[in-house]
Amino acid sequence: MKYVLQNIKCWPQTRMKVALIVGTRPNIVKAAPLMRQFRHYSNEFDIFLIHTGQHYSHNLSQGLISELELPDPDSLLSVGSGTHAQQTAESILQLESCFLDLKPDLVIVFGDVNSTMAAAMTASKLHIKVAHVEAGLRSFNTSMPEEVNRLVTDHLSDFLFVSEESGVDNLIREGIPADKIFYSGNIMIDSLVWCLREKTSTTILEDLQLRPYSYAVLTLHRPSNVDDRTTLNRIIRAMIQIAETHPVVFPCHPRTLHRIESFGILPKIDASNIQLMEPASYGDFLWLQSNSKVVFTDSGGVQEETTYLGTPCVTFRENTERPSTVEIGSSVLCGTNICSILEAAKSAFSTGRKKTNIPPLWDGITAHRIVQAIRQRLIASSGNDQETSWCTEQGEMLGDRC
Repeated sequence: MKYVLQNIKCWPQTRMKVALIVGTRPNIVKAAPLMRQFRHYSNEFDIFLIHTGQHYSHNLSQGLISELELPDPDSLLSVGSGTHAQQTAESILQLESCFLDLKPDLVIVFGDVNSTMAAAMTASKLHIKVAHVEAGLRSFNTSMPEEVNRLVTDHLSDFLFVSEESGVDNLIREGIPADKIFYSGNIMIDSLVWCLREKTSTTILEDLQLRPYSYAVLTLHRPSNVDDRTTLNRIIRAMIQIAETHPVVFPCHPRTLHRIESFGILPKIDASNIQLMEPASYGDFLWLQSNSKVVFTDSGGVQEETTYLGTPCVTFRENTERPSTVEIGSSVLCGTNICSILEAAKSAFSTGRKKTNIPPLWDGITAHRIVQAIRQRLIASSGNDQETSWCTEQGEMLGDRC
């Protein structure tokens, strides 16, 4: 589908202040293409990058900002780690002060982390408009803190930018007004496409002595998997068995490593064919995924990346907020039972890499669609008396009708 802007007049003389809020590695990946796209409209917008500091290790934060060629954050807060309540409360306190000083016209948040919900709550209470990029995703499991964050953020947002068709259905079902919903596509793919095009030199396979399609990649970070000793033990025991036939590379999140050490699991990994390493750079991690035989994960973002890259993905979850990846067959949900993991792994290794469909609008130009929608809607709200609409060539408006 082709999206076009209709009947746009000149922009108001006063530039709008837009604050992009990031707190974690996935947030930065999603913000990068939007920052680049906004640069084309520097006469219309003043853009500010605010980093809460929820992720603060180099590879998950400043190193990634440099790799994606982003400017340093205009504000770097010090939220740090802690319980969900502590992180959220500290984010709200620091963001409130930041917003009162900056006075943005629009706050843009990404994904489903604590910083995202905190920014949406803070902006909403200060009567600042909120845009949520990656809105509408639902696992329908409210025991996951990310699901609570998604629900709260979506219901506070004025712009809801949806990455897959299920998101539109979910939001409409929850009573979100249709004119707030924009089916814009998957902005994660924008960064992936940019990185594969711009960052072509990496020696990660040589450094780790890996041959393409002869190894597996493992990532783990969700609290439900890493905070429970029994569950984490089950996953690692299964991966140790898998590593007997296929070497496993494990870029380990700092929080996950802490749990592995405190639960006494590290000696088991050290004695296995699992290669534990620090979090890889964004480009190196994409290269590891694209050249692996199978990826094992509990990450929704990795489900999306492997779908685009054509790498089989086995997901340690009973449900997912990215149902399109399961429906097209690029990702398989296996839960955390050892037998289920091994069965899913056997199937994925035997099937190997295969061409699957890519969901609509996962095309590398989602940021363009988002910026155009924001321009159109803010023009309409700035007092321009000419009606605007963002339509498909078939005449169907995103979240409404022409």
